[in-house]
Amino acid sequence: MIPVYVINGFLDSGKTEFITYTLGQPYFQTRSTTLLVVCEEGENEYDERLLKKSRTVMEVMEDEEEFTSQNLISLEKKHKPSRIIIEYNGMWNVKNMKFPWHWKMEQQITMINGATFASYFTNMKSLVAEHIRQSELIIMNRCDGMEDKLAGYKRNIMALNQSAEIIFENASGEMNVTLEEDLPYDLNEDPIVLNDMGYGFWYLDALDNMERYKGRTVEYTAMVLHPQNFPAGYFVPGRMAMTCCADDMAFLGYACKYDDADSLEQKSWVKVTAKVAVEYFEDYGKEGPVLHAIKVEPAKKPKNEVISFV
Repeated sequence: MIPVYVINGFLDSGKTEFITYTLGQPYFQTRSTTLLVVCEEGENEYDERLLKKSRTVMEVMEDEEEFTSQNLISLEKKHKPSRIIIEYNGMWNVKNMKFPWHWKMEQQITMINGATFASYFTNMKSLVAEHIRQSELIIMNRCDGMEDKLAGYKRNIMALNQSAEIIFENASGEMNVTLEEDLPYDLNEDPIVLNDMGYGFWYLDALDNMERYKGRTVEYTAMVLHPQNFPAGYFVPGRMAMTCCADDMAFLGYACKYDDADSLEQKSWVKVTAKVAVEYFEDYGKEGPVLHAIKVEPAKKPKNEVISFV
């Protein structure tokens, strides 16, 4: 299997700069050939000396129709690379990206220009969503003077991809984006009562700042979900959310330990009061927020069953 690294994002998002930086790092050096497939050429060009030094050969594919498994195999036969980097065209739909069967996606990274994110997210939301949803790492650069907007941008991104690492950068380097002051509820309340909007904020913030909620009690109205093969004594009290558009829905919720979980009817509505813990949970595959129910009561279906991040 040949490892493939995909760097996507719109024009002027910093893809070329990121790949250039990576090729120059000692940890990325190899004695064999690296194939760099460039699907759009921006203002910045690759330095021929760097390509030679890093044993990288570059091929350009500017038409989406060219990006086929057959053509990619031809490039592989021509250069015999041990790994492949693809600078993917931001205007091409990621869903259409097909590799030869023996090419393995090692990592996908999305680059975002902070200065143009709002415009793209408003006017090309579906395309942006596909970039973000498939990536393990998302880097938003050129964030100088945008500190007041970054918390909202972070929530937009996390609504689409809760597992990706998100990094914000300005001219000085990586930035710390803290959401606490923008939360629509009081962290000092006991319990922290979450309305529809508050639930969405809490779900995303707890994912990114688990220690902030560890040991705290939350209270909210939720739909009961019993995922297939979930352990006995657990359920997921959550909400359906519109993360991109009306056709893009996801159920957002954390595992909740409750002795009478199995007695709760699937998709029924309950009012949950629970203490937040940070624990390893097998379904997560890592540590994450796990609720320990204090009280679970029947509740009326809310007026708006679906919360929105649009």
